[in-house]
Amino acid sequence: MQFTKMHGAGNDYVFVDCFSEPMPANPGELARVISHRHFGVGSDGLILICPSEVADVRMRMFNADGSEAAMCGNGIRCLAKYVYQHGMCRKNPLRVETGAGVKEVRLSIEGDRVVGTEVDLGIPILKPAAVPTTLRAPSGDAESPVVDQEVEIGGIAVRLTALSMGNPHAVLFVEQMRDDLVRALGPKLERAAFFPERANVEFVEVISPREVKMRVWERGSGETMACGTGAAAVCVAGVLTGRTVRKLEIHALGGLLEAHWSEEDGRVYLSGSAEEVFRGQWLGSSS
Repeated sequence: MQFTKMHGAGNDYVFVDCFSEPMPANPGELARVISHRHFGVGSDGLILICPSEVADVRMRMFNADGSEAAMCGNGIRCLAKYVYQHGMCRKNPLRVETGAGVKEVRLSIEGDRVVGTEVDLGIPILKPAAVPTTLRAPSGDAESPVVDQEVEIGGIAVRLTALSMGNPHAVLFVEQMRDDLVRALGPKLERAAFFPERANVEFVEVISPREVKMRVWERGSGETMACGTGAAAVCVAGVLTGRTVRKLEIHALGGLLEAHWSEEDGRVYLSGSAEEVFRGQWLGSSS
């Protein structure tokens, strides 16, 4: 099976072109094996580029533990670059079918090369039941968003904002980023009972109203170098809590991402690097 390794700000995925390769019989198991950092290619997950009946292409994304996710902000930007540069579809913007609906990716092109990508991630989902989370605002209103709400996890009290950008997120603002905080609380919050479908967890240190640092514990993959939907969630949470403005620079471990929660249309736009690293042939089972 031929594959391509790509990353967005260090958030890396193995891509398989299912227009020319057979669809894996068990993509979840393939994702688990191929993503292994020592015994596989090594990645945060597997992304299949598939035909679509409702868009230009379809993206299926599987985390490193084999679970399928509805959306991946960095993965979809890499996919769009791959599709354009490999001549699969030369539309701009490119429409991509995902588990969270059809998303548009705009490409910045110089000559015949894609030098930038921006994805429209849509309107943030703030209603708790739709995130989904069983947490409720202090008022108890089922419609009100959970913003900077105190919860106890692992015997530690933290404040989090819960929202979905196609997958559930818990955003925590911290005074200072610490390894022990991210690695201890990340897995606990990912699997907290109040997130019935688990959650991506973002830890955020504010540099200024226009700039933050972010570390991410991703659902199904552990700590990753970046997270596209996580960056979008951080932007939304920053505005909701009054800490940041609507256009935000987000420094992840793997590089810079930029998110904009538009006041005009209420949608979140994400841009950042999308790089092809290498191509190879997987000799193990693709079933």
